[in-house]
Amino acid sequence: MTDSILLRPGAVSLAQWRAVYRGARVQLDPACAEAVLRSSQTVDAIVAKGEPVYGINTGFGKLASVRIEREDLETLQRNIVLSHAAGVGEPMPVPVVRLMLALKLVSLAQGASGVKPDTLALLAALLQHDVMPVVPCQGSVGASGDLAPLSHMATVMIGVGEAFIGDERLPAVEALARVGLSPLTLGAKEGLALLNGTQYSTAYALAGLFEIEAVFQAALVAGALSVEAAKGSDTPFDPRIHALRGQPGQIVTADALRALMADSAIRDSHREGDVRVQDPYCLRCQPQVMGAALDVMRQAAGTLETEANGVSDNPLVFTDTGEALSGGNFHAEPVAFAADMLAMAVCEIGSISERRTAMLVDPALSGLPAFLTPKPGLNSGFMIPQVTAAALVSENKQRAYPASVDSIPTSANQEDHVSMAAHGARRLMAMAENAANVVGIELLAAGQGCDFHAPLRSSASLEAARALLRAQVPTLQDDRYFHPDMVAATTLVRSGALAASVSVALPGAER
Repeated sequence: MTDSILLRPGAVSLAQWRAVYRGARVQLDPACAEAVLRSSQTVDAIVAKGEPVYGINTGFGKLASVRIEREDLETLQRNIVLSHAAGVGEPMPVPVVRLMLALKLVSLAQGASGVKPDTLALLAALLQHDVMPVVPCQGSVGASGDLAPLSHMATVMIGVGEAFIGDERLPAVEALARVGLSPLTLGAKEGLALLNGTQYSTAYALAGLFEIEAVFQAALVAGALSVEAAKGSDTPFDPRIHALRGQPGQIVTADALRALMADSAIRDSHREGDVRVQDPYCLRCQPQVMGAALDVMRQAAGTLETEANGVSDNPLVFTDTGEALSGGNFHAEPVAFAADMLAMAVCEIGSISERRTAMLVDPALSGLPAFLTPKPGLNSGFMIPQVTAAALVSENKQRAYPASVDSIPTSANQEDHVSMAAHGARRLMAMAENAANVVGIELLAAGQGCDFHAPLRSSASLEAARALLRAQVPTLQDDRYFHPDMVAATTLVRSGALAASVSVALPGAER
């Protein structure tokens, strides 16, 4: 994606954040320049007065009572960046780093952090030139801000550490020079402003939301196809049922499932004379389960959109009164709760998908050949892909334990309650990948199940989805190397291609 979007501090939409994550170039609204300059001038005035103000001319954390002389203020800001760059683990994925940089840019640009215009300009230039700091992914407890990962971001701005340019990993000074940039000397308050805040946790939570959204939409398509494969009923998707309960996610999910199956010849083939009265819950309760997940996703999306447009620095600079006030906006509890909600939602999306696969491979429940192979016994068919799905669902259940309830004191008990938002948000990517694999396996199974109903065809939307699958994965006749089929199906899920193949508008994170 090469389109450029304009970021207006405090008013960036969820769709714009999604575009940034997907690779869109960004431009900062120049209208913010005046507020940034006033904020910087306010910090200069505070320094000139000489009175102790946290983060400007004092130490940090437990050392807040230590007064720092004016001639040492630049050293103080450099030292906090270097000393706090203490992360471990693998580098953050570049798309998440890009999102984190954009979030920090929008936060600082609101004129409450005291950074100089040149500092903001360098941060914007990193995004413009696609210079992505190498940021170890572990080391934040989600308060006092995402200190370690954001420090690794800030080290690149002072010429320390490493950065990616494309696939190349370079020393920071070399990476900056390659695109015509120079390191900064940070002034009073600037180092703290760069490394304090929730942008790491929020970036990971948003990235998790966007990945889960793609899995959710693909799961609606795969779930509808599973109903067709099992020759199930669309009666449970009747709008009258859902209107009586009134749950909004349930209503729109039922609408989508009903639209996906509209005018299906497979469905019409068993409207009369079917001895079955009700389908298993994994088919019949899709609106209730997936709709509840959608409501949770949308609630989390609202929290994260607000957080992404807020200022989570400390202290905050108020130019109208010339004050710098210490507070606790760096505490990422809202992000932690949102991440926990998303973890539960993606866990359930995968869980009910796996149950549909398990149903399809069981001839007693589906009426289809055992393990969806024409020659069961000689061939194992879908026996082990269902086992894989079960393993992934169980792994997600273990990861779904709420992170927000686990606090541990830091900084000599000065920072005695933390959110664990960073861990809670970071796990979402792996959970979404697991769920995508589970839904990919269901897609293969449902497509195979529908093949047994030929020459009957499903609806136009579901046939388009099945044609997309069959363009890459042929019908399974005899056992073959299964892994490439699973990779292809999962790619259709994660890329959004499966959801895009249908003519039905599928619900997402925006209401």
